[in-house]
Amino acid sequence: MSSAQSLSHLLRDALRTHAQAGLAALIGPFGEVSYAQLARHVDAAAAAAHAWGLRRGELVGVIARKTPESVATFFGLMQAGGCAGFMEPGLAMDAIAERMQSVGMQRLVVEHADDGAQLQKAIPGLQVIALEAMASEGAWIDDGLAPGDAAQILFTSGSTGKSKGVLQPHRGLLANARGVIAHTGITRNDRLLHVMPVHHTNGVNNQLIAPLLCGAQVVLIERFRAEDCVQQLRDYAPTYLTGVPTMYARMLPLLREGERFPSLRFLRCGSAPITSALQEQIEQAFGVELLVSYGLSEATCTSTMNPPGARRIGSIGTVLEGQVVRLFKPGTEEVVTEGEGEIRIGGDALMLGYIGTEAAQPIEHGWLLTGDLGRFDAEGYLSITGRIKDVIIRGGENLSPALIEGELSRHPAVAECCVVGMPHHDLGEVPVAFVVLDPSAPAVTSETLQDLIREKLARAYVPAEVKFLTTLPVNGVGKVDRKALRRGFEAAPQAA
Repeated sequence: MSSAQSLSHLLRDALRTHAQAGLAALIGPFGEVSYAQLARHVDAAAAAAHAWGLRRGELVGVIARKTPESVATFFGLMQAGGCAGFMEPGLAMDAIAERMQSVGMQRLVVEHADDGAQLQKAIPGLQVIALEAMASEGAWIDDGLAPGDAAQILFTSGSTGKSKGVLQPHRGLLANARGVIAHTGITRNDRLLHVMPVHHTNGVNNQLIAPLLCGAQVVLIERFRAEDCVQQLRDYAPTYLTGVPTMYARMLPLLREGERFPSLRFLRCGSAPITSALQEQIEQAFGVELLVSYGLSEATCTSTMNPPGARRIGSIGTVLEGQVVRLFKPGTEEVVTEGEGEIRIGGDALMLGYIGTEAAQPIEHGWLLTGDLGRFDAEGYLSITGRIKDVIIRGGENLSPALIEGELSRHPAVAECCVVGMPHHDLGEVPVAFVVLDPSAPAVTSETLQDLIREKLARAYVPAEVKFLTTLPVNGVGKVDRKALRRGFEAAPQAA
């Protein structure tokens, strides 16, 4: 079969091409791993998996720190025909067991041999393999791998209820990587500072597969810490960094006044909404563009992104090469050519489907129903206008939390904010704002912020309450946890 038929074949060829050029693949506190070394480690892991009988499409979990060894093992499992998935670090063992059992996962690679003992008690017949056992001699690749074969399993962050397993095929991983590379112009001259978790789609698809295919260097950092990340920008001189809004917001106070990072070409931001005010603040502080993007695990990772040199604040960018994005009238198959509609994604990037859940499949008639509302401008830039399920319905009127958040974030005293709908005895729902104040700014009252919204937006948008917090709750990938905010404040506001 043609080497172009699976991501693993193309990646294997790419690693060898970059090895011949003498390039370094991974650098970090551990030292340096060349492309030649990485290629050997991936081959060895694939050979080990083949030796213990890995079947094509079989689900295999990986519980280990983000290291060159775990990265090589992950790609080796995929190269041997498996469907590999990093498990969320720090997750309770009973939660991990529940996820594995829900999808029928019977093999698990762990960092140390005894790490899986508790899981073996919970999951009958579970085979646990130590990471060091994946470093065997030899090489292997499943030559029968096809574009539609399962390559990666991800688990959605189920903050309430059970999480869902997302099956991503080889064609989706390849379509995503090609689109990202074409849109951002990544080459072997680039160096990525990798601080995102690898159990998240961005951490693998955009921050490992894409740069490794084109020969870039990846600075592999185990986990994000704001103070460490600023120093890593100084020490490793990356050309780009990908993060979520919360990460950048927490780095801002740690930058030296007027500090610049000459190597940086751009910053990337995705996985969660960002206000225009915060984007402007980040760009001013770092001195480079922040390229906001958009995508879902169910469509591999990224579907739209602002292009370098042509970013537009307030937009999630233009559609990536090879991706298909359309707007539909919610609840219908009617395409919206002007105005607002539900964002739907089609094409090769779509997942194979959910597994391990009774939740409805979100793909209908070849389109992924994102639940997000958006609008294209005349030049093809897409903007998020709201989310169908997050829309606050106040007395029959639909309110967008993003509009309120955008205005609040422009106040100099507001460091972070989130607006959610809270139950109301008369109006059904009313907006409530949760605000983190900037300690260096003059104090501000809830009434002042309510007056600000009253001046900028219609009366219905004025938050019934403004609650001040020291920090906003976030999930494992840095997204503000709106459900946690609702759960934490059960008393329904009575203001109209």
